[in-house]
Amino acid sequence: MKQFPKSLQLKLQQREQNSALRKLPLSNNLIDFSSNDYLGFAKSETIFNQTHQYLIDNNIKANGATGSRLLSGNHNLYQITEDYIANFHQSETALIFNSGYDANVGFFSSVPQRNDIILFDELCHASIRDGIQMSTAKSYKFQHNNFEELEKLLIKLNPILKTNSQTEPVEVFSNEIYLVTESVFSMDGDAPNLEELINLCEKYNCNLVIDEAHALGVYGNSGEGLLQSLGLQDKVFARIITFGKGLGCHGAAILGSNQLKNYLVNFARSFIYTTGLSPHSVATILMAYQHLKEKKETLQQLRNNIQFFNQQKLQFGLKPLFVYSKSAIQSAIIPGNEKVKTIASQLQENGFDVKPILSPTVPEGQERLRFCLHSYNSEKEITDVLQLLSTFVF
Repeated sequence: MKQFPKSLQLKLQQREQNSALRKLPLSNNLIDFSSNDYLGFAKSETIFNQTHQYLIDNNIKANGATGSRLLSGNHNLYQITEDYIANFHQSETALIFNSGYDANVGFFSSVPQRNDIILFDELCHASIRDGIQMSTAKSYKFQHNNFEELEKLLIKLNPILKTNSQTEPVEVFSNEIYLVTESVFSMDGDAPNLEELINLCEKYNCNLVIDEAHALGVYGNSGEGLLQSLGLQDKVFARIITFGKGLGCHGAAILGSNQLKNYLVNFARSFIYTTGLSPHSVATILMAYQHLKEKKETLQQLRNNIQFFNQQKLQFGLKPLFVYSKSAIQSAIIPGNEKVKTIASQLQENGFDVKPILSPTVPEGQERLRFCLHSYNSEKEITDVLQLLSTFVF
């Protein structure tokens, strides 16, 4: 075998020296506080059996899509599922991608054009940032959820823009501006003020794009996401939703206008040049959505657990460690890769699957324990894990 390049070996050694070397974990039987399976759908026998029965009932016996959706892979189940998703989310259309990563890379690499501007929250997911890097548009980040800085940036980037005494713009941008953020951030679990953000977008004529990956299945009467729960779904240019969290399966969709869907089908390379999802994968998405609409008690149990977790943080004096969050993601900041790894190991040795998030995944000094809450966690499990945490950090 050819010798491994020294430059690559050096990078691996540097990661190891910084206690930041990533390794694939083995599966375990610990109490789950690490997975994104917020509603337990990934382990649902009901969804598994309903998916199988749906395929049998509709005489669908294909193991794969057989090609790109633009060639041979666009089986009928895609249209049925996209129509269901669009109706569920009160959107003109939905376009399914193979993953959330594919959706974000496909959108941001193709939609913003040369001389357009992309403004993004500094804590946006890696898939958004990777898509932006592939774009020919100019991009600028703003401090996390800091809309004062964002507005200053908007004014600075458009010297033509003037405002009257009511601070309403009298001219619009000559090029398009795409403003992107997440409704629930994957590492902090917090949320921006979406009403304020929409007001800014309307004032400065921006196209707002919201990634709802960690809001689907968590917010709304039927788990439809944060934007829709606030009645703001018609105020955005595009919503990006993923199915690997609250729905417990795989894939993603971009919600938007018919024109946007047509554009993505023609220009999003991560959509065009990949084999489509198998009929079984698409049927699982459809069954998970139907299950989401029916199982409101599961959604309520998740919300109860989030509220209880926040109460217990206060009870054990842990609140100062945690980033403020009302979502299923709760992060305790414990600076230092080695320190946070040690505490995570202690929790795991006591039966709780809590994962450390290390730099460079998060900025140095922002290393953390990331607790993911689920509808199937018991109050005793929540109390026990936080009580243990308090003994390890104090």
